[in-house]
Amino acid sequence: MNQLRRLVTAVAVAASMVLALAATASAASVPDQRLHPPSVSAQVSCGYYSGKTETVRGDKGDRVREVQCLLLYWGYSVGPSGVDGDFGANTEAGVKAFQADTYGVCGPPGLVDDGRVGKHTWSALRSSNSCPTE
Repeated sequence: MNQLRRLVTAVAVAASMVLALAATASAASVPDQRLHPPSVSAQVSCGYYSGKTETVRGDKGDRVREVQCLLLYWGYSVGPSGVDGDFGANTEAGVKAFQADTYGVCGPPGLVDDGRVGKHTWSALRSSNSCPTE
């Protein structure tokens, strides 16, 4: 009787361990849905996009996600949807505010707060001190 009780206990413990490992493995396989946190070094990046293609209202996708994430990093609003990859009016307003603040302090001469993310705005967004490097 004691051997049977030990065997049942051992099987129950082993089954519990297998279930715990399976739960941990399935939780670990779920992709992280949080925002990509910016990594700060010589440049700031959110990891969605690394180029400098002009990005404007109406654009969608990873370039826009990168703009939105960087704007949030610098403290500018992109609207209630947050990083959604859709360059709408809220993202455009955030870009214009960033441009006005940046270009008024350290930006290249002659640039305006037009809401378009060109090479100078990309540089400013990615700069570790929010001033363009090129």
